[in-house]
Amino acid sequence: MREALIVWGGWSGHEPQECAEIIKAMLEEDGFKVYLEHGTEALADPSVHDLSLVVPIMTMSKIEKEEVKNLAAAIESGVGIAGYHGGAGDAFRDSVDYQFIIGGQWVAHPGNIIDYTVNITRPDDPLVKGIADFPYTSEQYYMHVDPSNEVLATTKFTGEHAYWIDGVVMPVVWKRKYGKGRVFYSSLGHQAKEFDVPEMKTIFRRGANWAAR
Repeated sequence: MREALIVWGGWSGHEPQECAEIIKAMLEEDGFKVYLEHGTEALADPSVHDLSLVVPIMTMSKIEKEEVKNLAAAIESGVGIAGYHGGAGDAFRDSVDYQFIIGGQWVAHPGNIIDYTVNITRPDDPLVKGIADFPYTSEQYYMHVDPSNEVLATTKFTGEHAYWIDGVVMPVVWKRKYGKGRVFYSSLGHQAKEFDVPEMKTIFRRGANWAAR
């Protein structure tokens, strides 16, 4: 049986506990045995190397050097990692080692909660196959991203809330490798209710299953 560890905590505005429970139920439906841990301490445990998947939901927060070192080694050896929105893309701001794993870091969401469009860029990829471009209402993440990411979906900024980024096309969903490990990230999911959006939930679910060894 595949085993997954969800670590949750950090900024409460992203509803980490509620989202952790949603993802736990999702993974259990897909046949995972799921461990739920509050905080980052579990990431330092040697047992992380035996997992199939790690899901961080830790907006902002801190990660200790031994924790990120152990996590990085586990992923490099083949453990998968799947994350979304600030829980993974704005976690551990002072850890460049972690950011190297994820392949990006949040820097802004001009206008806060707004209407925008998610554009599917790789429609034949199994993670987004059958999903057309779709409207979305949430924070539109502006991120610093790794050029080695394989981008599956993007969004275009209008410049309404920050005129100097008018027309910028920003990755929303990507996958990548870190050593032997698979990394999946989606910037969608500001709060738990966004898992009710079929496209968002499907993409994350497929991404998590793809990342898991």
